[in-house]
Amino acid sequence: TEKFKRLKNEGNDFVKMGEYEEAANKYSECMKLNTEECTVYTNRALCYLKLYKYEEAKRDCDHVLQIEDSNIKAFYRRALAYKGLQVSKKNLPGI
Repeated sequence: TEKFKRLKNEGNDFVKMGEYEEAANKYSECMKLNTEECTVYTNRALCYLKLYKYEEAKRDCDHVLQIEDSNIKAFYRRALAYKGLQVSKKNLPGI
C-alpha cells in the first residue's frame, strides 16, 4: 500500500505539471498493485482524455462503473470520452 500511495502521488504530480503520458503510466503501475481502487482509473481516464485517447478513457470509466455504479467522475469522464469519439469520427475522411 505504501508503494501504491507513492505511485498515485507521483501520478497526481505529473497531472499537475501537464505530463499526462507519465501520469497515465504511474496510474497503470498502481493498477498492477490494486485493481479495485477506482480513483486511479478515473485519474487515468482524465489523462487519456487529455491525450485524445477516448477509447481508453471510456474503457477505464466502464471499469469503474462496474465496481461503483454511481461514480460521478466516471460518468462525467465517460461522457467526455463519448463526445471525443463522436468528434473524432466526424473528422475522419470518408465517413
